[in-house]
Amino acid sequence: MEKVLIITGGSKGIGKGIIDAYLANGVQIFSVSRSVNAELSKNGITQIELDLTHTDKLEAEFLKIFSLLDKESLSKITLINNAGTLGKIGPLEKLDAETIDKTIRLNTTVPFILSSLFIKYFRAWEAKKSIINITSGAALKPYFGWSVYCASKSAINMLTQTIAVEQADVKNGVKVLAIAPGVVDTDMQTEIRKSSKEDFKDIDRFVELKADGALNNVLTVGRKIFEMDHDYSLENGAILRVEGD
Repeated sequence: MEKVLIITGGSKGIGKGIIDAYLANGVQIFSVSRSVNAELSKNGITQIELDLTHTDKLEAEFLKIFSLLDKESLSKITLINNAGTLGKIGPLEKLDAETIDKTIRLNTTVPFILSSLFIKYFRAWEAKKSIINITSGAALKPYFGWSVYCASKSAINMLTQTIAVEQADVKNGVKVLAIAPGVVDTDMQTEIRKSSKEDFKDIDRFVELKADGALNNVLTVGRKIFEMDHDYSLENGAILRVEGD
């Protein structure tokens, strides 16, 4: 029986770490990202190049992926809504309408749409079904200069909990988790450290985390997310956090 992962934003960063973990466990993987990664192609991963903020194209592209799967041979399928952006850092009044719109579209609208498609398409399938939404500690704590990011990730937490409520009485329903990977050593963290104190008052903390070697590693994060996906004792709708080794 086959296991399948469909992930957004898998070409680099946390997404790449997640893919490495699932690949090591024999999972068939489909990655949908704005860019493709040559290394992933060599490892037999199906990559779809798509700007996810073009939400009018999501349904057609994802239904193509779904149609490739065999209902009879599938034992587990996971959707990981990983793609996201910090957007522009700065107080809300400094942000233009297009930046606000694109950030919320990628961080929030896309996971809503994809989760809806996933639940609807696989409703009658007997395979175990799970959705993992990559959230952030910023969903629970406001940061100066991160209004759109904090709010969009907070919406993801509530989406996770609401899906769990809606799936509670569904036969073989979808298991959904929101997982915050912690502060991870990625390109996003590099951009954060380039911020000005004026736009991001907490910058010193993030600079110190890097200097102290306290950032989570993408491979460790990927492995722990895989473990959480396969831990059936976790409560549906749980909001979780990856802790470093």
